[in-house]
Amino acid sequence: MAAIAVASKSVSGTPKSPNSKRKRLQLEPEQTSVETGLTPNPLNTASFQLFFRMNASTFEWLVGMLEPLLECRDPVGSPLNLAAPSRLGIGLFRLATGSSYKHISARFGVPESTARFCSKQLCRVLCTNFRFWVAFPAPSELNPVMVDFEAIGGLPHCCGAIDSTRFKLLTKSNSPIRSSADKDVGSEIEEEEEEDSVVAQIVVDSWSRILSIITGFHGDKGDARVLRSSTLYKDVEEGKLMNLPPRYLKGVPIPQYLVGDNGYPLLPWLMIPYTEPVASSCEEDFNAIHELMRRPALRTLASLRNWGILARPIDEEFKMGVACIGACAILHNVLLMREDYTSLSDDYSLHDQSSQYYRDASIEECFIERKASVVRRALAGRVREARNSSQSAS
Repeated sequence: MAAIAVASKSVSGTPKSPNSKRKRLQLEPEQTSVETGLTPNPLNTASFQLFFRMNASTFEWLVGMLEPLLECRDPVGSPLNLAAPSRLGIGLFRLATGSSYKHISARFGVPESTARFCSKQLCRVLCTNFRFWVAFPAPSELNPVMVDFEAIGGLPHCCGAIDSTRFKLLTKSNSPIRSSADKDVGSEIEEEEEEDSVVAQIVVDSWSRILSIITGFHGDKGDARVLRSSTLYKDVEEGKLMNLPPRYLKGVPIPQYLVGDNGYPLLPWLMIPYTEPVASSCEEDFNAIHELMRRPALRTLASLRNWGILARPIDEEFKMGVACIGACAILHNVLLMREDYTSLSDDYSLHDQSSQYYRDASIEECFIERKASVVRRALAGRVREARNSSQSAS
């Protein structure tokens, strides 16, 4: 991916602030977290990683990258007079632990309004200025992605694994307070918390790097509906993405494609597993390889939930909740780029329950699906051939 390549080239050459050594993150060592019981001392590697979901060298690198943006646009009339490392620390602490603004205020010794501003500012800066860290590769850059997927099970031309999940949100609504005598109903207003959810659709490569993330749809939309409503679907259908010439398997043209679960439609560019495949058939062989190719997406979703803000209902307004998801996705790729695997999950569980209950079962078979079935049969035949060749060799 071009954006990642450019960013990785700048790692060793990132300009440092003249005061970067002096501007260390200021945390009171005597304060311990009520949530973990650990002290977030930068000298304590395990503690530092728990509180910021990255190692100290990545933190320092981010300070150098984000410092000019984090220190601009302070609240009007209320300059924070807070160094970039502290601003970044506050924002990362919110994302990494999901702590309340009240708790962050007490830990960092800043007003609650400052904790809120720094946390939201980090999300805004990442989502506005560094979206290029999550961008689908240009056609000329997809070959390494396809090579890596083909190495998993021998299936050519795969450009990524797609999956979706739902993150819960806590939203607030106003309701009247009733007095004990039921008098003056509506004379007072209190805030009630209500649960909502937001869908995040991702496409990843075989190394769990996010190539695309689309979020902002309410959680009552099924995966297939989210896909068809997304810019990814539109761009592929219009030939803007995955538009290289097809590969041929026994005369069948194989376009570039993604792999996804049965919550998605079968399309020429989206391969889903067979439903109830015949035992010991090439369909069953295909499903086994398909499952392996999907695992990086499942691992990525589990890794995103390692961020405390996403591990529980997000206590933010809807728009800000979406920004939190986007910020965590960008940081996920940054950590992989930096070879910092602090937040990478080892969970390859094959079922994301938040997705399974939102399938669309109303998609009718049509010419496009029949055409896609031809592609899938050719791929299944390729898997069976590879299996037979392996058995013959042994």
